[in-house]
Amino acid sequence: MPSGYTEFLPRRDGGLLERLARRWPPEATMSRRAVAALLVVALLAVAAVLFLRERPEAVAPETVAHTIPAEEAVPSAAGADPEADLVVHVGGEVEDPGLYTLPPGSRVADAVESAGGPLPDADLDLLNLARSLVDGEQILVGLPQPGAAAPVPGTAEGPLVDINRADEAELEALPRVGEVTARNIVSYREANGPFTSVDDLINVDRIGARTLEEIRPHATVG
Repeated sequence: MPSGYTEFLPRRDGGLLERLARRWPPEATMSRRAVAALLVVALLAVAAVLFLRERPEAVAPETVAHTIPAEEAVPSAAGADPEADLVVHVGGEVEDPGLYTLPPGSRVADAVESAGGPLPDADLDLLNLARSLVDGEQILVGLPQPGAAAPVPGTAEGPLVDINRADEAELEALPRVGEVTARNIVSYREANGPFTSVDDLINVDRIGARTLEEIRPHATVG
């Protein structure tokens, strides 16, 4: 080294914490420790901020609203389809009793016709042929309809009907006798005189052997 020069060596001051600690005298040790603690806390806060900035954001899944087409929706049970075919049971005095499928809007007369029509001695006055059909119902031709039970003459509920004195309304109380048949009985009686026996009813229009068998226990002649 040339004379007159002094070697200069860089001073090793230690780390950041050590340099900060030298700024306080020994009697201020607690203050230096407090500052060091604050510095550590600050460094941790900076590290936390950097970590959160680098953390990928969670993306919420996209919600897609699905609309069910009208044709795929569950059908309502509020009522039956008015355009559906009708299935009815036709029984009693018809040519071919059984189950029949008819188009919507059909009437009782259509159901009777589908079953081959009524038998010759069937009393159609027991039916309302103009009534609209209901799916699943039973139609009994020439027989009392379900739910239309009434006291039967000649039983404990009613006396025998005198076919020589009864008017049309009283004659309609007899089994299988409707408005038309009752009118025929009165007309026959007026034209031919009193009946000599209940069996004479066989001569009345619309009264056949089967109808007479059901009338006989409930009728009499005076």
